[in-house]
Amino acid sequence: MILKKISIINYKNIRSATLDLSPKMNCFIGHNGEGKTNVLDAIYYLSFCRSAFTPADSSVITHDQDFFVLEGEYEDDAIGRMDVYCGMKRGTKKHFKRDKKEYKRLSQHIGLIPIVFASPSDSLLIEGGSEERRRLMDMVIAQYDHTYMDALAGYNKALAGRNALLRQEEDPEPTLLDIWEQEMAAHGERLYEKRRAFVDELIPVFQRIYQQIAEGKEEVSLGYVSHCQRGPLLEVIQRDRWKDRTVGYSLHGSHRDDLEMLLGGFPVKREGSQGQHKTFVLALKLAQFDFLKRTASGTTPLLLLDDIFDKLDARRVEQIVRLVSDDGYGQIFITDTNRDHLDQILSNGATDYRLFHVEGGNINV
Repeated sequence: MILKKISIINYKNIRSATLDLSPKMNCFIGHNGEGKTNVLDAIYYLSFCRSAFTPADSSVITHDQDFFVLEGEYEDDAIGRMDVYCGMKRGTKKHFKRDKKEYKRLSQHIGLIPIVFASPSDSLLIEGGSEERRRLMDMVIAQYDHTYMDALAGYNKALAGRNALLRQEEDPEPTLLDIWEQEMAAHGERLYEKRRAFVDELIPVFQRIYQQIAEGKEEVSLGYVSHCQRGPLLEVIQRDRWKDRTVGYSLHGSHRDDLEMLLGGFPVKREGSQGQHKTFVLALKLAQFDFLKRTASGTTPLLLLDDIFDKLDARRVEQIVRLVSDDGYGQIFITDTNRDHLDQILSNGATDYRLFHVEGGNINV
């Protein structure tokens, strides 16, 4: 998939920009806070129908404006030319269109333009709670398996229904609990099978990429942890009903799944340096890219790399430059405050590129 042109109006601090893009490498350079990341977030929005950083659509509108508009012109060998539009006025719902035809459900769009976004906020995958790591699995699997989104929505609905009963002052009706628990178990086991298959396939790719960046100096691994591994999920959920009733929410289920991240056999959160943490999450994102390239829509994902070189030593920077300069990575969007890093990438074989300077939300070639 190639994004040939993007138009941005009133998106965060970008009031107006129309960019003709390189099919290979697009570099955005500027100081922190000038708007480089906002360009990448606009590209992400056109793929996922939402910002990568905020769940509230109204918060992406420029402060003194009443609307925002994003338009992207794409080209792909399989589907040809495609136009994607998103616009929203404050106080109304957003409109998302493909080739001027509005989607009935935004989930129909997810996965059409596969994308991988690596940014400093990825540190939450290591430092944050399990919900961050579940979101990582969900966002990748949803791009190639639309039935996954249905299972996730069904599970979350059943979970909310059960939790509402648990919070009642009076004892909940057992038959109603049974219904919600059966729904949770059915959808949860489907989620488990899809997450397990994804992690199993991701691990060797992730380890290979990490080894390449770290030049074989460290051993890393991933481990998927789920209550489904304790037996039939319905039995696990029902086993401690009285505890759930006491706390007022469900202690067991797929909403507690986690992804163990290990360095040298120990949690990377405790063992790793800042550079090792950065290498870990970047290798994870590049492994996702490899995975989606083989599974999602039969097209190469867009790769967004936001300020990826900070906290890394020169050797690791060199290895990453070699990786992303490979032809297998398709179209890349990369930001940095350091022109030297970008020059190193461009001199490493990026024959087709565009360099943009970003200052105060203004983007110039």
